[in-house]
Amino acid sequence: MSYNIVRCYTDSWRKSRVIERGLTLEEVQEHCSDPETSSSTCTSAAKLRYTKKVGKWFDAYEEAK
Repeated sequence: MSYNIVRCYTDSWRKSRVIERGLTLEEVQEHCSDPETSSSTCTSAAKLRYTKKVGKWFDAYEEAK
């Protein structure tokens, strides 16, 4: 079984998008546990700029179809 990482946005008009495909469960869980994968916990300059540009966001995962 493989999984995709999905970037989700809190603005209802902004569509979620797959940012990585074909990962293991362990890989997606590790990714999503990183504080830099959510606008509410990120601290890097690049992610803060991204948040300012697109609004609130977070990474989640789903089973690949």
